[in-house]
Amino acid sequence: MNALSLRTRLILSLAYVLVLAVVSLGIPLALSLRDRVNAEVHSQALSQADVVAATSADLLVPLNSAALSAVVHSSAASVRGRVIVVNDRGLVVADSAGTATLGGNYSTRPEIAAALRGGSVQTERASRSLGQEILATATPVVRAGRAIGAVRVTQSIAAVHRAIDSTIAKLVLIACTVLLLGLLAGALIARQVARPLRRLEDAAKRIEAGDLSTRALVEGSSEQRSLSRSFNEMAARVQRLVAAQREFVADASHQLRTPLTALRLRLEEARAAGVSAQASVELDAGAAEVDRLTAIVEEMLVLSRAEDRASAGEEVDLQEVCASAARRWQIAAQTAGAPLVVRDEGAGTAVCAPADLDRALDALIENALRYAHGGGEVELVGGPSSIEVRDRGPGLERGEEELVFERFHRGSAGRRGPGGSGLGLATARSLARSWGGEVTLRNRSGGGVVARIELARNDGARTQTGRRDSEPATVQTYGRTRSKELS
Repeated sequence: MNALSLRTRLILSLAYVLVLAVVSLGIPLALSLRDRVNAEVHSQALSQADVVAATSADLLVPLNSAALSAVVHSSAASVRGRVIVVNDRGLVVADSAGTATLGGNYSTRPEIAAALRGGSVQTERASRSLGQEILATATPVVRAGRAIGAVRVTQSIAAVHRAIDSTIAKLVLIACTVLLLGLLAGALIARQVARPLRRLEDAAKRIEAGDLSTRALVEGSSEQRSLSRSFNEMAARVQRLVAAQREFVADASHQLRTPLTALRLRLEEARAAGVSAQASVELDAGAAEVDRLTAIVEEMLVLSRAEDRASAGEEVDLQEVCASAARRWQIAAQTAGAPLVVRDEGAGTAVCAPADLDRALDALIENALRYAHGGGEVELVGGPSSIEVRDRGPGLERGEEELVFERFHRGSAGRRGPGGSGLGLATARSLARSWGGEVTLRNRSGGGVVARIELARNDGARTQTGRRDSEPATVQTYGRTRSKELS
């Protein structure tokens, strides 16, 4: 599972706090509201029953049906229920539901029986006639100290519950709205907090890619500003140190050229002056070491220059580059007994610095010929956006694909085989990267190594196959006379 970003962590943290606050406040509020609504419904029903009972005391004896009917209808609308009035025998004399029940005997209803005995009753029970739970509130109609009748108010429990549920739903809607607005505000805050860090990360990536002049924008909180300033100071120091290192390498390489040339001339003069056979061998060995040291100095100078600039590049024909390199190395290939074979596998054009591409390709060809040991052909293969150098040498051991690009690091084959500067591959990669290319190595099927220079492709100069129209695929061999056209 990937690590969460700072912005996501901030939003999740805020969401947790908001949910905790909404739940901790909302649930007690909903419970309190439910109890309050229930209490209000019960209190309102009891109060309304008392009001009707007080009003009905003068309307029961003598009976004033019209006035009682008006009273119960008005009360029923107020409590949103049913209101009836019975006389002292439990017979209905007024009913807000209509006249169908007038004269009916309700004395067996438990709440009316209790009210006729002089007590107020409020209970929840199942109604057989309605087939649902009801809240029944009954109170006696008292006159001259005795009960002359009773008033009953009945309300649907389901209606009360619906009212409570509706109120709770509104609370939930308000809580969700608060949560959503809080999350939106949190997202904006998290974005403001994370933006300086993302920009700092982008600056670090540009520096990693080689642009040491990149600086981070000083913004955000005081801690983020302090971090950006420290980052910029570090980047400036690294840029100064790298520039000083490159200048030192370039100056040292340049200054070593003259004494190395003078040393080689002295060795040649000493050999020409006439020495013994043993001394001649030693002088030749000394001259070879001077040549190797000169090569190292030259490679170091090329490396310092390659890392200090970025070439604009121009369009080059990859097949022509391969053919030109094969001609340059024709004699060396004959000497090594490993002829160079140029193959066209849909070679196209690319954008790069031609001189840098030639030097990088020369380093790869030199390596291939050095380790070929007469073990077969060395192939130069032009592709749509790459050039590959394929040999049949000893290959790479596992894990050496990147190590051999480190300066002065020579792979297992180099330590066992002929000497070298250990800078050729590093030089080739630095030159390629200076114009957006890349150099990689991999073992070849059947033995050997494939060195690949990847370039920025220039589409449009070739057909879809990468080959010019009407251009046949060719194989040319340098180092021994052979040329043929593939059918």
